Amino acid sequence: MNAMTAQNLRSAFGGESQAHMRYLVWANKAEKEGFPNVGRLFKAISFAEQVHATGHFKAMKDESGDFQVTAGAGFGLGTTSENLQGAINGENFEVEQMYPAYIAVAELQNEKAAIQSMKFAIEAEKVHANLYSEAKEAVDGGKDVDFSEVYVCPICGYVEANGAPDKCPICGAKKEMFIKY
Repeated sequence: MNAMTAQNLRSAFGGESQAHMRYLVWANKAEKEGFPNVGRLFKAISFAEQVHATGHFKAMKDESGDFQVTAGAGFGLGTTSENLQGAINGENFEVEQMYPAYIAVAELQNEKAAIQSMKFAIEAEKVHANLYSEAKEAVDGGKDVDFSEVYVCPICGYVEANGAPDKCPICGAKKEMFIKY
């Protein structure tokens, strides 16, 4: 694998791994503040971030060794509204800046596994940002978001609330594969 694509994948892996853990912390905070559905959303998207990190890790299957990994990561444990805004900011950064640049490099270097992994992630991140925005609007209005169930595609990390689609709109996985939260 070309060095620049490998470095970008390691960075993306680090960022997705940190998002996975950060969202679990924020899920617990949401539940303690009386927003169990927001907590469910954070847990579901946490798993989706794990799916992205796993995809990036597998795309680097021929890379081995120890590396310094620089990855952007948000920190802070605020209110549920503040945590949702942090999640929105992180997802939008990935969609608007990080993944477009990383994908451009991978395409230039013809790194097919990296391109697929990052394209799955960017498309799923767009959905995550929208779901977090919907949840923030509800919380800012003093209510829990109306997501009784949240479904995650274990192939690409796509997330849908209140029912799984017949087929994943990103990767085509069947409804039966989706994991329910």
